[in-house]
Amino acid sequence: MTKYKKKKDQDNNDIMGENQSTAPETQSAEAAKPQKGTEPAKEESTPEQQLAAELAAANDKYLRLYAEFDNYKRRIAKERVELMQTAGKEIISNLLPVIDDFDRAIKAFETATELGPVKEGVSLVGQKLKNILTLQGLTEMESIGKPFDAELQEAITNVPAPSDDLKGKVIDEIEKGYFLHGKVLRHAKVVVGS
Repeated sequence: MTKYKKKKDQDNNDIMGENQSTAPETQSAEAAKPQKGTEPAKEESTPEQQLAAELAAANDKYLRLYAEFDNYKRRIAKERVELMQTAGKEIISNLLPVIDDFDRAIKAFETATELGPVKEGVSLVGQKLKNILTLQGLTEMESIGKPFDAELQEAITNVPAPSDDLKGKVIDEIEKGYFLHGKVLRHAKVVVGS
């Protein structure tokens, strides 16, 4: 044999050896693959079964959303009750110094010999109270001398107007009206000229 042929035979043997060493691996891989005839039969779902599954999923989603919304409603109702119970807390805490001032004024009445300083002290306490309420958004309604407005005022009685220019206008105010943040809190009770 020639040198060239020996080399070629050796290369062929090497290749054959490699094929033989890899052959068991491919055989085991092929053995692991299921044969066409031995494959487990998959259940083919019918359109009715698919629709039933979708309906069950939709019902589950609906129940979860309903429960979530119900919890939300309960939480909001609880927060609303808590808010209503503590809504006046700030105003009441601001009014406590005014109550203290009134208590001091009452004690001053008991021992006062002159009413002038006591009267001045009470008017200062009243002014302090009005300032606190103004800071909370309360404003007095101006009625006297203005045309009667049924949305803002309540006519107690009609009296003859002292002059023609006061006809249909407010002559006197029995009870003041108030706005809270620009909305009518209490209508003014007034006397209207006719």
